[in-house]
Amino acid sequence: MSFIVGEINGKIASLSLNNEKKLNALSSEVVNDAVAFIKECKEKKVLVLLLKAQANKHNVWSAGHDVSELPIGRRDPLGYDDSLEVLLRSVKEFPGPVIGVVRGSVWGAACDLIMTCDLVYADKTSTFAITPAKLGVPYNPSGIQHFVNRIGLNMAKEMFFTAQPVDCAIAEKWGIVNRIFEVEELDAKVMEVAQKICANAPLAVQVSKQQINMLSDSMSAMNPVTFELLQGLRRKVYDSHDYAEGIASFKEKRKPVYTGE
Repeated sequence: MSFIVGEINGKIASLSLNNEKKLNALSSEVVNDAVAFIKECKEKKVLVLLLKAQANKHNVWSAGHDVSELPIGRRDPLGYDDSLEVLLRSVKEFPGPVIGVVRGSVWGAACDLIMTCDLVYADKTSTFAITPAKLGVPYNPSGIQHFVNRIGLNMAKEMFFTAQPVDCAIAEKWGIVNRIFEVEELDAKVMEVAQKICANAPLAVQVSKQQINMLSDSMSAMNPVTFELLQGLRRKVYDSHDYAEGIASFKEKRKPVYTGE
């Protein structure tokens, strides 16, 4: 079974998450298929990649990280080689623009995936929530930086602290999405944008993406001591009782009991 639906049509390609049983959760199988397709798009010199998700009865674009794959404890749940991190780097390093096309709710790590896209367009059913606090998971510095760079410090804090969904109107105001469209208009409007990009000089578009990403990254550079401090703070969380309780309660489908220890 393929966990994505991929289609290449000249300079424009479409990648749709296809993991209906788990509400398009970003499992290792989904990521492996997605990364392989992104590599194929690069080899075929695709300029614009549309990132979508197959519809499901719960109208969830993606439920985020597959929690069943997270370590129980005593190990970084979002290390450099984690499948999610591999996918995020593949999107960021894709030569041309990656456009997120969102219908429905976006949860947890999938929200980080959307923040990594170059452009995001959504319909009026869309909501966005970053939920590591609900699971007791210490999110990684690069992921948090995606949010701070995209929506600013105060809005990023609100999303991480409350773990509550942001509706489409606020998402547009905060800059999570570029524009909101009616449900029936979304695909056509996104294709218009993709075609306008493809009418421009490919090299200029690709270099613009590289420059913007490099300048954005340079603004958030930190010294090694600060990075080690961040890692130490995160280790305190994923070695804690609350982290193990968050993962266990999710798997057991019950409300977690956190103690702050």
